[in-house]
Amino acid sequence: MTGPDASTLAHIRGRSAKIIATLGPGSAAPDTIYLLAKAGVDIFRLNFSHGSHEDHKQIFDRIREVERRFRRPLAILADLQGPKIRVGTFPEGKIRLSFHGEYVLTAEKHAESEHEIPVPHPEILNVLDVGDEILLNDGQLLLRVLELGERPKVRAELPGILSDKKGFTVRGKALPVGAMTDKDREDLAFAMQLGVDMVALSFVQTVADIETAKALMPHRVPLIAKLEKPAAITHLEAIVDAADAVMVARGDLGVEFPSEQVPIIQRRIIRAARRVGRPVIVATQMLESMIEHAAPTRAETSDVATAIYQGADGVMLSAETAVGRHPATAVAIMDRIIKATERADDFAASMQQFQGQDAARDEGIVDVVARSVHGLARQHGTKSIAMRTGSFQRLARFSRVRGPVPVLYGSINPDRLRQAQLLWGVHPIAFEVDNASDWAEYLAHQAGLDGSVAYARWAGEGNRFAWEIGANAYEMSED
Repeated sequence: MTGPDASTLAHIRGRSAKIIATLGPGSAAPDTIYLLAKAGVDIFRLNFSHGSHEDHKQIFDRIREVERRFRRPLAILADLQGPKIRVGTFPEGKIRLSFHGEYVLTAEKHAESEHEIPVPHPEILNVLDVGDEILLNDGQLLLRVLELGERPKVRAELPGILSDKKGFTVRGKALPVGAMTDKDREDLAFAMQLGVDMVALSFVQTVADIETAKALMPHRVPLIAKLEKPAAITHLEAIVDAADAVMVARGDLGVEFPSEQVPIIQRRIIRAARRVGRPVIVATQMLESMIEHAAPTRAETSDVATAIYQGADGVMLSAETAVGRHPATAVAIMDRIIKATERADDFAASMQQFQGQDAARDEGIVDVVARSVHGLARQHGTKSIAMRTGSFQRLARFSRVRGPVPVLYGSINPDRLRQAQLLWGVHPIAFEVDNASDWAEYLAHQAGLDGSVAYARWAGEGNRFAWEIGANAYEMSED
């Protein structure tokens, strides 16, 4: 069964998976943001690894202005930098690592000679073991630990130039650092004050990292755990349970794990997230060649389609839109790939295959109702399901079913509408007034799907629920 035809959809995208785009120097102008939104962006990402608070405030205001012009909810994601460990500085700003050359690691901020590599994190040096592999500059350089001590000795397995402040990580090892630095705490406080719609937490290793971030939020918005460290994969199920959503951050995963393992880990994360109804985003190098070129490679097109076939809620563009030469074109092409994949003859079957294999775990009454309503919509040939709820989690359970028709989510609350952009198959539509009598028909009309909206109202006490089936449709609301 294929998805709805885009030509019939007036106020929804015509696809179920969402597009997240990073804003940066190449895309921060107001007109460019508008073009990106028109091309298909549902969520804009502010990368707090770069830029000042003043820069982010300016871009935030521009997005909100575009949202008013565009008359469609546009969510804003604040992505915290996290504790990226970096080497210190060198006398000449860089050193040349020779093949099998030997060097020492010091806990200083600055190297005194070309045979020293400063790592101003003594707690990291203390957990090294002989044989550990150290990756520098996002995996471009490789060191192997030969001897331990106050100044561990290492050998360069790959030659090359190591410059000041390049990244440093130990492959496959949990490092004794929390997911939030002092900078992250300041950035989080600023982002919450701005009014962002969701927050991404980088380098999550344990559930405690998520709990720390949640405790620092003056009000709750969806917290996305970025999975990019070996410890996160070790504790995958617990982290997925604790977070509101997860991100497959393939860039750092590809540094921490052999590249051939990354597709396997991606599939495992998506399945774990879908199993418990957590939205999942696939990120990094989706259309990497479009940083320079106006068209993606066939391998990149296949990569995006694979993430959609696996059931990802969203796919994210990073440098392609932040600094790339063709940001709006990259979004438009990603939009086309998603639509083509979702209309493939075997796409619906691939979504339902998951339901039969894994969906029974921890199912509650909301899951039973969600599956029933989607099933009835399919049986009666309705074009959509209308829904109202104040619960992001309940909305996520309806999204989890991966039904054949769109879920039209109505609210007078703009924050809830923006947060709903994180969910597969959910299309947020604003109520101008809170009309309790014909809101399902209103949503269908706004979406260009008049005449066949599903209507299911549930009401109940405790765990006792009942829902009515109206002629032609099912509406769901919290009373």
